[in-house]
Amino acid sequence: MGWIYGVQAIVVAIIAVLGFSGLWKVIGHWLYIAAVTGPRDLRALLRFIKLIILVKRYQRKNVTIGDVFVNLVSQHPNKACFIFEDKVWTFNEVNEFSNRIAHHFQSKGFKAGDIVGLFMENRPEYVCIWLGLSKIGVIVPLINTNLRLTSLQHSITVAQCNALIFGNSLISAVDEITLPSSVALYQFNDKPDESTKQNAQDLQSVMQSSSAENVINKDNQTRHHNKLLYIYTSGTTGLPKAAVISHSRFIFIAAGIHYVAAFRDDDIFYTPLPLYHTAGGVMSIGQALLFGSTVVIRKKFSASGYFSDCQKYNCTVSQYIGEMCRYILATPASPADKQHNIRTIFGNGLRPQIWKQFVDRFNIPNVAEFYGATEGNANIVNIDNKVGAIGFVSRILPSVYPISIIRADQNTGEPIRGPDGLCQLCKPNEPGVFIGKIIPNNPSRAFLGYVDEKASSKKIVRDVFKKGDSAFLSGDLLVSDERGYLFFIDRTGDTFRWKGENVSTSEVEAQVSNVAGYRDCVVYGVEIPNLEGRAGMAAILDAEKTVDLIDLANGLKKVLPSYARPQFVRLLTKVDMTGTFKLKKLDLQKQGYDPSAIDDKIYYLTTKGTYSILDNTVYEQINRGELRF
Repeated sequence: MGWIYGVQAIVVAIIAVLGFSGLWKVIGHWLYIAAVTGPRDLRALLRFIKLIILVKRYQRKNVTIGDVFVNLVSQHPNKACFIFEDKVWTFNEVNEFSNRIAHHFQSKGFKAGDIVGLFMENRPEYVCIWLGLSKIGVIVPLINTNLRLTSLQHSITVAQCNALIFGNSLISAVDEITLPSSVALYQFNDKPDESTKQNAQDLQSVMQSSSAENVINKDNQTRHHNKLLYIYTSGTTGLPKAAVISHSRFIFIAAGIHYVAAFRDDDIFYTPLPLYHTAGGVMSIGQALLFGSTVVIRKKFSASGYFSDCQKYNCTVSQYIGEMCRYILATPASPADKQHNIRTIFGNGLRPQIWKQFVDRFNIPNVAEFYGATEGNANIVNIDNKVGAIGFVSRILPSVYPISIIRADQNTGEPIRGPDGLCQLCKPNEPGVFIGKIIPNNPSRAFLGYVDEKASSKKIVRDVFKKGDSAFLSGDLLVSDERGYLFFIDRTGDTFRWKGENVSTSEVEAQVSNVAGYRDCVVYGVEIPNLEGRAGMAAILDAEKTVDLIDLANGLKKVLPSYARPQFVRLLTKVDMTGTFKLKKLDLQKQGYDPSAIDDKIYYLTTKGTYSILDNTVYEQINRGELRF
């Protein structure tokens, strides 16, 4: 690649000779941008070509994830596939466990197109179960283990599950909901002496009598473009939405990060992220299933154990979300900080404010910050350590990877169209909504959407740059600089991100209203200094001053996952009805939680799970980072 930098130097020299006047100023500027971004763009293009070659090859062969994995097993059956709590699972052991699952469910009449929900905590068996079910064409919704009551029941029923597999640690959550008798229940017990729920079967026991041999699938419907998983996302409104992940989509996501971030097949990956999300469950796990790498799975994230784990298991690539980086950075200095072999960390949400501090302290050579939506097709990666960037778009050949930033209403995300009725591209440094062009049957450009077709239609914008075309509307505000680097600004609509999870304000509003005696309320996200995302804040109409904060805290704990519970509560004595409901929410959001600027009483959620009064002293403690959320 040395010749590229030689050409770059020549172009810069030519520009210096020509000067910057008149037409040459425009040409010179373009040549300058081309010179400084050319090496980056060419490097990315070569990696993208490798990805497309793999995707096209698998598409021609019409393969499934199971097909690719079985081939890897034949190449190195005794290589470590997963490591979990010091136990090593070889590729052969993973394959045999998944085969037993496949044979058992096949013997019970499950077939291609049937749906079996998976509600378990992180462990290798989690992957083995959905992998085994995929071998007979069963679709597996991966259900968030934080969900309870209405959200949990909705996630199971909206996917039309024929059966549910749940971990023994989640029995109480399953007991709290009512499922149709037609939904078969299977309980996974991680210890042999665990008792099994009355109307459930012990999965470990029933599968032991099944064959460990590779499945000969007589149903020829199980193929490359068929549905593989449902992964839930909150979207912008309502209850969790089941995004469709096909075999081809799984391959594109996992292979995309593999090639673009320059992973190696002999890398050892570390992920403490939940396997029910795309980041951990597809991007990391996909490195084992598609490329034969070893993946270290941790049950739950530990800030103090992050780099010591990486050192212990000799990991070379580790995964993060921005929230984790701040927690890790807050831990006391340790010899493990630099005594590891990590060469790349990859993830999303590493704040520019702590980026350099993090990589310097932990001696990280490379950060592959990425951006993408589970259900979307607008995926990008930062390949050259540009601090704060989530990726880039080529300024020389922008059409090579058809993603764009268009002008839009920053509150609603609605595109702003020109006189011709088409969308308008943003200029450099002009914020707008990120979109990805849709090309059906192309894994890199297709939009599979949600199980709910109405929800899917809301994520598509039509007549974008010409009549009849369409694009995936991310709903996220991004900005591009002069060199094409992209930076995340915020989310539009009624969703905010907290603790690495998307939170739907309408869903939280419904639950808060119910718990608070069906009072009017609005929910929104507010920024806390030095914390990632936005913390939830609920403003509840309480003119009679009868809201019981103890009952509110206890009630919300039962119906909302921890990340969705409002961190602040504002009790409104009156509501200004002169504006629309939306405008009022925006006004409340702008006012935040400063007690000196608000007449209403404000409360914050303590680490004990109770709401306490937020006065000026507490407000200053929050701003100084002395209170933990």
